[in-house]
Amino acid sequence: MATNIRVMTMKKAISAGLLIGGIILLYFGYDEYQSFQSEVDQFLGGSGSQQGIWMMAGGGAAAIAGIVGLLKGGKS
Repeated sequence: MATNIRVMTMKKAISAGLLIGGIILLYFGYDEYQSFQSEVDQFLGGSGSQQGIWMMAGGGAAAIAGIVGLLKGGKS
């Protein structure tokens, strides 16, 4: 029984870490995408910062995984 509680606690901790990490990546990805260099690249016909786009995509995926993990709870 105590092992089950530890496993559930660890899963929630990992999910919370994914959510927090995802939010941080979303923030920095958006910041990178809105940088001056990226704005100039977009103005000249480019697509902006690819690094910013990938950071936002990865952050969104991590945040969604964290939310799902937290909502799923200890159900197996």
